[in-house]
Amino acid sequence: MERARGIGILAQGWEVSLSEGGTRETVRALYDTYVERNFERFAGLLHIDIDWVIHGPMAVFPFAGLRRGRPAVLQALAGMALSYSLDSYVPDFILIDGDRVAIMADVALTQHATGRILRFRVANFLRIQDGLVIEFREFADSFDQVEQALGRVVDL
Repeated sequence: MERARGIGILAQGWEVSLSEGGTRETVRALYDTYVERNFERFAGLLHIDIDWVIHGPMAVFPFAGLRRGRPAVLQALAGMALSYSLDSYVPDFILIDGDRVAIMADVALTQHATGRILRFRVANFLRIQDGLVIEFREFADSFDQVEQALGRVVDL
């Protein structure tokens, strides 16, 4: 297990081991290019047949849900950028086992419409194939995210 020490919005401490170097380097490049807004390079790290899921209510977060293929993922991320900007993404830990990756991170987004800052934790699970991300899953406390996005407690 490796613990990444976050400084600002970039993670430090990505040390490459011999057995996991390709996977680790792909994941590092993916997150660094996303934070840097280098979407051309980001797109190049996604497998053309990627299977991508952000778990959450699509009524509040239209970019959530299942996306298949690089064009669909890029379209969802472009939609996300219309509503939110990334303020920080700080990995707490990164686990790599062969072609599988698990990341727990603190995230902060600014909602463009309100200026509201949403802060939450995410768990990302990835699978790497031939140096490209072929599978991505993101989980978060979507109830908390919805309340933050709406700016109120949801009464049940």
